Amino acid sequence: MNILLHICCGPCAAYPLDFLRLRGGHEVTGWFHNPNIHPYKEFQRRVAALEDFARQKDFRVDIDRRYGLRDFLRQTVFHEDRAERCGLCYEMRLLPAARRAAEQGFDAFTSTLLYSKHQNHALLQRMGEALAAQFGIRFFYHDFREGWQQGIDASIAMNLYRQPYCGCIYSEQERYDKACRPRR
Repeated sequence: MNILLHICCGPCAAYPLDFLRLRGGHEVTGWFHNPNIHPYKEFQRRVAALEDFARQKDFRVDIDRRYGLRDFLRQTVFHEDRAERCGLCYEMRLLPAARRAAEQGFDAFTSTLLYSKHQNHALLQRMGEALAAQFGIRFFYHDFREGWQQGIDASIAMNLYRQPYCGCIYSEQERYDKACRPRR
């Protein structure tokens, strides 16, 4: 299959790309579209790390370089709790990915969000399948978390910048401000 891989960052793409190429035999094109990543310097660091990753892996990646602070905040203000904002954030990224995949003739789309142990896989899968039906394209679901350590090891070996939080300003605060960490 020819798959559009939505990419949240270079390190999170390491295992999914290898899995799709080597085990699946798929042709993969990456797309970076992440209006959630803040602040601006973090956004720039992630773009640079992805460009480095793409060079090292001989991987075609299209990068949406628009910094999405305003769009992200317009959709998440008053929905700051993780349960609400993450679903909104997934939609901000998966809906354009599904649209792009359909418009550009891909067979399917998927996302590196499925690599993270910190994301809601059930919600991602439901959302991906609903968007696939809406756009008449396949959503390729695979639980890439199985390669969590492999992806970490690969990104370290490639000397990629590894970010310490998911991407949004709320997740940054939760990472560093103990009073704001979600209760488990």
